[in-house]
Amino acid sequence: MSENRGLGGTAVMLVFLLGGAFGALTALLYAPESGRRTRVRIRRLTEDIQERAGDVAEDVRGRVDDALEQGREAVISAYEAGKEAFERERARFTSSN
Repeated sequence: MSENRGLGGTAVMLVFLLGGAFGALTALLYAPESGRRTRVRIRRLTEDIQERAGDVAEDVRGRVDDALEQGREAVISAYEAGKEAFERERARFTSSN
């Protein structure tokens, strides 16, 4: 199997979103607005980040579930192939003796 040591699409998207969120938060903190208005904007930004993080987590969870299912199917298939090969060799060995 080949190893993928690069960042996956989901990881890149998450890093991009976090970078954007921190940039927006920094801009809000340095903006010349009243404290109350800034707090409202920060609250909205936080809610947006939480929603996006939930979407990313759900996507990752789905991909992990799919990968686990594929791995499970591969293990079952390999087990059954090994069992069949063992039975063939056992039958061949007992018939030659």
